Amino acid sequence: MDPFGRTIDYLRISVTDRCNERCLYCMPGGYRGWGQKESHLTPGEIARIVEAAVGAGFRKFRLTGGEPLLRRDIVEIASGIQKVPGVEWLALSTNGILLAPLAEELRAAGISSVNISLDALSPETYRKITGGPVEKVLEGIHAAQAVGFPSIKLNCVLMRGINEGEIWPLVEFAAGHGLPLRFIELMPLTRTDVLNGENFFPVAEAESLLSRRDTLVPHGEKLGNGPARYRRLEKTGAVVGFIGAITAPDFCESCNKVRLTPDGKLRPCLGRHGELDLLPALRNGGDLAALFQETVANKPKDHGFSESYKPGRPMTAIGG
Repeated sequence: MDPFGRTIDYLRISVTDRCNERCLYCMPGGYRGWGQKESHLTPGEIARIVEAAVGAGFRKFRLTGGEPLLRRDIVEIASGIQKVPGVEWLALSTNGILLAPLAEELRAAGISSVNISLDALSPETYRKITGGPVEKVLEGIHAAQAVGFPSIKLNCVLMRGINEGEIWPLVEFAAGHGLPLRFIELMPLTRTDVLNGENFFPVAEAESLLSRRDTLVPHGEKLGNGPARYRRLEKTGAVVGFIGAITAPDFCESCNKVRLTPDGKLRPCLGRHGELDLLPALRNGGDLAALFQETVANKPKDHGFSESYKPGRPMTAIGG
């Protein structure tokens, strides 16, 4: 438990800062990641960190990036984590481009939940946002459903002037495939201008837009371990979530997570710069569990996005 009475039991593990897309909100122009492969943790090191995390009370784990499926050993990483006693839940966040050929192996390795980024259905708009092909993402979604992941969720980052027109088509797509869709507010993790009026699109505005077409009713079931508020659209049957990192005053009250960066640093809060380096202890026989306990003890009450936050490392280097 952290100093504010929150149970911290969820570790998001970024396995690489590299990505096969260049999303406007995640990776700054010219970023190429670390030059040395040794900067990234090995599957064995990740499993040892997870063992220590379990010893410190963590039970839920998610593989992220960058794009985690760029790691050729991603199935080995997932399998190694799943074998650690005390791991109750293992999930994956991906842009979906490489998911189709790997879906069956990832499911067999023990991943039970997959979050897939889908910021637009229009190929032109999707490419403008990410630089990638939406067709491959859709193949990944279909493959994930075909192999039977118990939980699949779609994520859309809201960007004014770019993908407002995609909101309703995405809702219809999600409803047609029986998948929850979450709308996420921009956060100033890579650029400082994302919060100005020209770029920022609050989730309340997306909710209002949807309510003009359909009736939003409460959706009582909690889906996953994140902060999304869920609603159901009566006519379409779509389940939509709203993640208001900037505008929701109680956004941090139930935070239960810590992040592990690809280069072995524990970050207690996405919206604060503090990190604790695990590598010396990991590679020299130190007490990793104690470092997890120290990280939880230093977890802040809330993020600093409303306090003229200045990006340090970009989102792709921190982990999604």
